[in-house]
Amino acid sequence: MSGEPSDEELERIREQKRKQLQEQQGEGQEEAMEAQRQEAEAQKKAILRQHLTDGARKRLNTVKMSKPDVGEKVEQQIIALAQSGRIQGQIDEEKMKQLLKELTPDSKSFDIKRR
Repeated sequence: MSGEPSDEELERIREQKRKQLQEQQGEGQEEAMEAQRQEAEAQKKAILRQHLTDGARKRLNTVKMSKPDVGEKVEQQIIALAQSGRIQGQIDEEKMKQLLKELTPDSKSFDIKRR
């Protein structure tokens, strides 16, 4: 028996190396995606900070706490308006109320059918 590994051992070692490389690549992609997500979040916050007054920002945060999906919709709408240049000045609390009213369906209306 010589000191050289058999073909089976070599194949097993190669397979382990392949798995290690794949795991390292996967971690690198996850880190890149996380960094990209954080960058997008920072840009979103900067745009909102620039175009919303303190009162409007507080109102939006309150909405996001109670209805996260509605808050996200409103944020996306404000960002789209800002990026297209259709916001003059800042959005104050009254304008925020109007936006929220437009973007939230009237949840009080429902039909009750009795038989």
